[in-house]
Amino acid sequence: MATLIELHFIHHDGSRSCGKAKTGQSLMQAALALDIDAVAADCGGLLTCATCHVYLEDPDPARVAALPAMSADEDSMLDFAAMPRQASSRLSCQIPLTPALDGLQVRLPESQY
Repeated sequence: MATLIELHFIHHDGSRSCGKAKTGQSLMQAALALDIDAVAADCGGLLTCATCHVYLEDPDPARVAALPAMSADEDSMLDFAAMPRQASSRLSCQIPLTPALDGLQVRLPESQY
């Protein structure tokens, strides 16, 4: 059974958007459902476009540890992201939401194009 977790999105200008999301969906799906415009998700989560690029810069080490490891395909696709790749770069379509990610903070890039 899906539970709700809290997500915090930090926009490029420093403003914040928060909302509840169901576990079991991807971070990308949650961002779209919450109308987070900075996540374009052109390919719908098929790992072919890098327009759901985010920076996972959560201050809680437990939440960071709960994130899944990056696959080789995700790693390669991040090279095509519009904004510079950073150590915290991930594709939000590859992050399944779990109860351990409750309160996750995500910084959004300036652009996906």
